[in-house]
Amino acid sequence: MTARLAPMNPPGSQTWVVLRTYNEADNLVGMTAAILERIPEATVLVVDDASPDGTGRLADELAAADARIRVRHRRAKQGLGKAYVDGFGVALAAGAERIVQMDADWSHHPSYLPALLGTLEGGLGTAQPGGADVVIGSRYVKGGGVRNWGLLRRVVSRGGSLFARSVLRLSTNDLTGAYKVWRRDALATTPWDRLHSGGYVFSIEMTYLADRRGLRIVEVPIIFTDRAEGESKMSRRIIVEALLVVLRLRWDEFRGRSPRRTPGS
Repeated sequence: MTARLAPMNPPGSQTWVVLRTYNEADNLVGMTAAILERIPEATVLVVDDASPDGTGRLADELAAADARIRVRHRRAKQGLGKAYVDGFGVALAAGAERIVQMDADWSHHPSYLPALLGTLEGGLGTAQPGGADVVIGSRYVKGGGVRNWGLLRRVVSRGGSLFARSVLRLSTNDLTGAYKVWRRDALATTPWDRLHSGGYVFSIEMTYLADRRGLRIVEVPIIFTDRAEGESKMSRRIIVEALLVVLRLRWDEFRGRSPRRTPGS
């Protein structure tokens, strides 16, 4: 797939933020500014799925004005997971050592970035003296939560995490969240060919694969606030897909077709 990229940052930018967008023109300017305010040394990679509202054009304008912003233009909307994987590939190829994945609708607030990145490196009081391989911005640990959600949305999200946790025998509490920070090696060793979906269940699959490889996964509490601008992309189809993929992952593992947990992990 061809893509147009803004000029490379000066050498030394080891933290990349992969910001997936689709129809986020109302949020993009403020979001990129807030990210770079918290981590001014970072590169922000906007991965846009050909947004009809002009998000891609706006991203190009931002990149032209700030060398820390780059843009990956995709030809069509193909799912959250595929957009993130595309962005991960660009960041890894550029030598990124820490890669953040987050959405652009303010539900993943940039104010948590220092805590997430600090935990990755073993700071901020984490129990992991050597840091972590994956840090998850978690709604379902002490201190975390959600705002502006109705009862049904809360039940679907919490229930989905509990279902996946039980079926896949995982200890992570928030399996459906997409606000994560990855150490380079954790992403570079991901068996991409084992992913079943490019949709929202991608978040569950990535944590599952990390767990089975024995990676250190740490959850940091965040407050998830539903979008103020734009429309939610959640649908009944997404929910059904997630349930089916979780069951398929467990079935594949039962039949020896998926990786089992590393002994001792």
